[in-house]
Amino acid sequence: MTPSISRRTTRTGISVTELGLGCAQFGNLYRVMPDATADEIVDAAWAAGIRMFDTAPHYGLGLSEERLGAALRRYPREEYVLSTKVGRLLRPNPGGTGQDSEGFVVPDTTRRVWDFSERGVLTSIEESLERLGLDRIDIAYIHDPDDHWDEAISGAVPALTRLRSAGVIAEFGAGMNQAGMLARFVREADADIVMLAGRYTLLEQGALADLFPAANETGATVVIAGVYNSGLLAHPRPPADAQYNYADAPAALIARANALADVCESHGVTLPEAALQFPLQQPQVGSVVVGASRRGHVPDTIERYATEIPEALWGDLVEAGLLRETSIG
Repeated sequence: MTPSISRRTTRTGISVTELGLGCAQFGNLYRVMPDATADEIVDAAWAAGIRMFDTAPHYGLGLSEERLGAALRRYPREEYVLSTKVGRLLRPNPGGTGQDSEGFVVPDTTRRVWDFSERGVLTSIEESLERLGLDRIDIAYIHDPDDHWDEAISGAVPALTRLRSAGVIAEFGAGMNQAGMLARFVREADADIVMLAGRYTLLEQGALADLFPAANETGATVVIAGVYNSGLLAHPRPPADAQYNYADAPAALIARANALADVCESHGVTLPEAALQFPLQQPQVGSVVVGASRRGHVPDTIERYATEIPEALWGDLVEAGLLRETSIG
């Protein structure tokens, strides 16, 4: 029997499942995915109770949005939550070399153009709706605005605020690989929800210093992606060629992952099971988003989510100096 996936309610009343499906792989991330595989993954996620789906124009130069939208059109629109992102417009690329250079195996007939202006964001949402084949988006994230704070706060935020008021989107925020600027969006831009990738995991909990206090003060929801830190925590023991931040993992981090695995195994839990469930110990975390490149990855994720983890495990990790004490409640 498929375990029940809990739901958490955001400050605007959206109900998100604790597990979400990240769809970067639908854009042929690193390898070609057949259209049928994307459909199979969405079907498996739906059957498992997942109702949170995330995509972006960046993923495969729009291919991820197209595939996800096509797969979801077979399901009742009111039963799922869909998020996409703004900040990169897709424009014709007559000077392309033949293939995208950012990790997606797709022709580079279009190119990404950074644009966090008000007009750019409104255009981005309109074009995403067209690719998705939907009439509304639930959540819009400002995507990777690390070097574009001024434009994002003066252009993207007013545009998304207007769209939220008009009901085109229900919530907005930002999606990044750093916690500090996300905390600023929560405090200074009235962000409802933010997505933090790779920076709140068993390996690192720096977000406890800034993002989580901000979310606690405002009631904003935090969505966590990258719980396996580029694969370092995705196996019971880190492999010899383990990656971290999409590069070879430093020896010190591999040693830390093995130390985490030691404590997990002493409680009959695997490292990836603990890695998946760890962020959900924080009350501000609404969902953990995990990708899949084939149908079988979905039941694997569900099994990790359903594994019963003794409370003592978290305490032992704190006692061993491997987790910050405030990370467990």
